[in-house]
Amino acid sequence: MTAPRTAGGPATQRMAGRRRPFRIGVPISRSRFLTIAVVVFLTLGAIWWAATALGLVTPIFLPSPSGVAGQLVKLAGDGTLWIDLKASIYRISVGFLIASALAIPIGVLIGSFAGWEAAIEPLVDFIRYMPVVAFVPLSILWVGTGDAQKFLIIFIGTFFQQVLMFMDNVKRVPKDFIGLGRTLGLSDTRILTRIVVPSALPGIWDTLRISLGWAWTWLVLAELVAATSGLGYRITVSQRYFQTNTIIGYILLLGVLGLITDQVMKGLGKVLFRQDSRA
Repeated sequence: MTAPRTAGGPATQRMAGRRRPFRIGVPISRSRFLTIAVVVFLTLGAIWWAATALGLVTPIFLPSPSGVAGQLVKLAGDGTLWIDLKASIYRISVGFLIASALAIPIGVLIGSFAGWEAAIEPLVDFIRYMPVVAFVPLSILWVGTGDAQKFLIIFIGTFFQQVLMFMDNVKRVPKDFIGLGRTLGLSDTRILTRIVVPSALPGIWDTLRISLGWAWTWLVLAELVAATSGLGYRITVSQRYFQTNTIIGYILLLGVLGLITDQVMKGLGKVLFRQDSRA
């Protein structure tokens, strides 16, 4: 009876990744990763260009890539694009920071202490299933139509989800770590600050990165109603005049902004938590 083959070490896995990049659990090089990603984007762009160049889709439904790019250049030239960008980035920064600053300590608290979990987690679970869209008219009644309303929508859309995800990050800290702290005679406060939180930080950072994507979605929702500037506002105005080149341009711009922030946070995570990196 022959012995089963072993998976091999990291070097063996890297060699396998170079030969066959689409295998379960086998890493690939950074250059190959970027190559595959760029090819996917270029392929989609080529399909878009071909569909418009061959007249398969009318411009009112899907303008050409050059038409979208030209419209963005025009909006950038007259300053409209920069005004919308500035307004949206400001709103998402403030709203997301407020939600995260409150969600992290609450998530750590209910993830560490069963009593606080019983008191807070069911309530958070109850609220997070309420549709954020339903709060838009209420938020206007509560705080008006200014930036505070946009902050509130971003907060409602991200805070309650974040609390539960941060709680899960804390609960994934191995119980042996906590047991070691008790063996060393550390108090609950020291165990929390010196063992639990540092061990959960990589997961908390990943949760921040993921929830930032939700914040962009809720930002656009907030700007679709009762706004005078911002990416979402410009999409609404363009819809009224059937300016699909502006709509698609701003949607693509939102995707680019999201991709940039995601990759920046992912890169920072690898630097800040180098010992936890699996790369």
